[in-house]
Amino acid sequence: MSSQTKQPQVRRRRVFYIPGYDPIPARRYRELYRTESHQQAAISGYDISIAPKSGEGPFGWHVTSTQDGVEVQTDIVVLVWSDIVRDSMSGSILGTYLQLARTAWIYISTGTLRRLRKLRKGPVIAALYPVGMLLLQLFAALGVVAGVTALLGIWIGVWALLPALALAYALLRWFRQIDNRLFAYYLMHDYAYSARSNGETPTELQSRLDEFAGLIRASLKDDVDEVLVVGHSSGAHLGVSVLSDVIRGRKEASHGPALSFLSLGQVVPMVSFLPDAAKLRGDLRFLSTQDTVTWVDVSAPGDGCSFALCDPVAVSGVAGPNKIWPLVLSAAFTQTLSPERWHALRWRFFRLHFQYLCAFDQPGTYDYFRITAGPQSLGARFAGRQPSKTRIETPVSKYRNVSS
Repeated sequence: MSSQTKQPQVRRRRVFYIPGYDPIPARRYRELYRTESHQQAAISGYDISIAPKSGEGPFGWHVTSTQDGVEVQTDIVVLVWSDIVRDSMSGSILGTYLQLARTAWIYISTGTLRRLRKLRKGPVIAALYPVGMLLLQLFAALGVVAGVTALLGIWIGVWALLPALALAYALLRWFRQIDNRLFAYYLMHDYAYSARSNGETPTELQSRLDEFAGLIRASLKDDVDEVLVVGHSSGAHLGVSVLSDVIRGRKEASHGPALSFLSLGQVVPMVSFLPDAAKLRGDLRFLSTQDTVTWVDVSAPGDGCSFALCDPVAVSGVAGPNKIWPLVLSAAFTQTLSPERWHALRWRFFRLHFQYLCAFDQPGTYDYFRITAGPQSLGARFAGRQPSKTRIETPVSKYRNVSS
């Protein structure tokens, strides 16, 4: 029996949000929560307000919400690793192209890319997009070199190569400057960071995850009804490892607040399919068997940047006979967003990847603000819910060794 079953109603909650590979400051998540929660409250007919966090510690905010006649107090904390993200991003154009070559080699030579293609096409296309876009930019720059050299070479001979190279470099710098619209460099850095150690968690990130586990473990001693960990995108597989370490070190698990895990828009296979991701695969197998936590995994086929409805434990080949998690559910964008809203967002892939954290104008069972600020624990809200019929559970990963 899970702790959520024993404590179905929540009046005080602690939420730990783990972002994906994102260099933006934590306050952006607070503003997103503030604006989107107000929109959802107006649509769904409940009250919600946020206030600055009091006291010291990690960045966060306080939420007061009245839903179904119950007032709930929630403290939300962002578990920040954006500094690590920024440090991992190459500052040079050449460095990024070296990352491209190294990352492509890892995914292709290990057979990981071929196996990922057996799951969803969307995230594989998203993974190939920065490669194609960066190569297209490089070919454009080489075209400038060829064109300028041919044009000026008639008058100044081999010296034409100097202005040609200067113009080509200027073009590449311009592409780099507008990457906030193209996302080629950003996505390349993202995939390169996951692949650089063949799936093994980098030392600096593991130290940060240990800090996260300490904060969550301490919160389980506080006077709250639920401790909810939310992992979005790459933050989903980080949440798996953090919670596995928390549960392994947790004493008196039958007492204290309910422990819940909500993974959103996960890209777990991008890491768990790599040869040296034994620790992550072990954590996936461990967490999937624990009855002291409720794990709900939400994604949507309309999100082309996630492995939608792919059971991250099963497809990684580590599902055992005692597996009970995750409960794989669809956010069903085509149903929970009005036709007008869906039409406006369907080609904005990056924005859709964050829709899980936003308001739905035709909300269904999934409502981020009811989950994070409402009177039901995650387990109580989805008790008895059947997993999505279209989920993928076929073991696909070539590498299935595990470690704890």
